[in-house]
Amino acid sequence: MKVFNNYSAYYDLLYKDKDYKGEAEYIHELIKSSAPDANSILDLGCGTGKHAFHFAELGYEVDGIDFSDSMVEIANKNLDGDYQKYKDKLSFQVGDVQDFRGEKQYDVVVSLFHVMSYQTTNEALKATFETASKHLKKGGVLIFDFWYGPGVLTDPPVVRVKRLEDERIHVTRIAEPVMYANDNCVDVNYAIFIKDKATGEVEQIEETHKMRYLFIPEMLNLSDFSLIDYYAWRSFDKPTFKSWNSILIFRK
Repeated sequence: MKVFNNYSAYYDLLYKDKDYKGEAEYIHELIKSSAPDANSILDLGCGTGKHAFHFAELGYEVDGIDFSDSMVEIANKNLDGDYQKYKDKLSFQVGDVQDFRGEKQYDVVVSLFHVMSYQTTNEALKATFETASKHLKKGGVLIFDFWYGPGVLTDPPVVRVKRLEDERIHVTRIAEPVMYANDNCVDVNYAIFIKDKATGEVEQIEETHKMRYLFIPEMLNLSDFSLIDYYAWRSFDKPTFKSWNSILIFRK
């Protein structure tokens, strides 16, 4: 899954409006309600480390893994720069959520920004659940967000355009979805145009991200965890047919 490598350099710009701090604080509330004594986190699919940095601010020790070596490179660069004061609490390394095996166990495993929805087969999802289980202490919790199937089917994805810029570049990203109902998957076809403001040159990147929308019963059947609860994303209400994103909390 090297899809993120091509535009990892533009990733933080594309998501500069994402409320990583607020999301980390929301996950912190879920942790406190389900594992109040937790202080260690494994972040599966950590990206450029933005959630992990805010977890460190909240007092957690966090190890992050990501399949994209360029994402991890950016995370470590940030750790040597803006977030240097958290170097004793954070580490980032390249790893595949399906088969990563580290030497430590944690109080909490988190997997955010739809990493679970990138596991598009039952085998991939089961393998990722197994990775989480192998790294959790007994009684530890797994918390992850995902595309909520009933919401996706009620309100199918549409073409979306996102435009952002900084002092150097202007980025336009077009997302064109194709649904495969029998597979519970969506191909999100991205066309990304990066314009250099100084030269006027335009670079074009095309990628397809296959995403899976998930249902609570299938995830229970594909894992050995016990269900603590699930909510609509960034709320404490149950998801509805209007909910695209949800969060689920498992216990080992």
